[in-house]
Amino acid sequence: MLTEDCEPQPTDAYGRSKLAAEQGLAETGLDWVALRLALVYGPGVQGNMARLIKLARSPYPLPLAGLSGEHSLLSIDNLVEAVDRVLAASLPLKRPLIVADPKPLTVGAIVAALRQGLGRRAGLFYVPRFMLEAALRAAGKMENYQPLFGSLVADPSALGRLNWKPVVATQQGLASLAAAAYRQHV
Repeated sequence: MLTEDCEPQPTDAYGRSKLAAEQGLAETGLDWVALRLALVYGPGVQGNMARLIKLARSPYPLPLAGLSGEHSLLSIDNLVEAVDRVLAASLPLKRPLIVADPKPLTVGAIVAALRQGLGRRAGLFYVPRFMLEAALRAAGKMENYQPLFGSLVADPSALGRLNWKPVVATQQGLASLAAAAYRQHV
């Protein structure tokens, strides 16, 4: 589980520059805060979340019920609430804060919530992980789907100590996102 006390390990230029900015701010003596965001979802979302929405919209049952890795997400509405809490803080912060919806979900639970927003059943079934990995590898798609198999859970409890309370439950936010995306494409 990722907390603010974990040693950051950026994997790309953006992450390295953000970490360098945090380190630079820490040296100034000024009050500062850096928000470390989980995967943000909301209207117009792109990237991996857009891929999951597309997958959820497919009419087919999906072999995702056996994936046990959990992933932290962040509703755009909960991000706005977090920014409001940070701006209202009366004490100096001088630190990074993780921002994530409190309840991480499996990929299957994410797809099920998206499908609920589309008015559909989850339509998930179990396939052993090794078989799913073998099928993806044989199809040359393993690299694209590798994130499905791991976990990435972030702990927002430090932000909670600033009285941050998420305004949207993750499943509700995902269902609303899928419903809005459907209306936009119809």
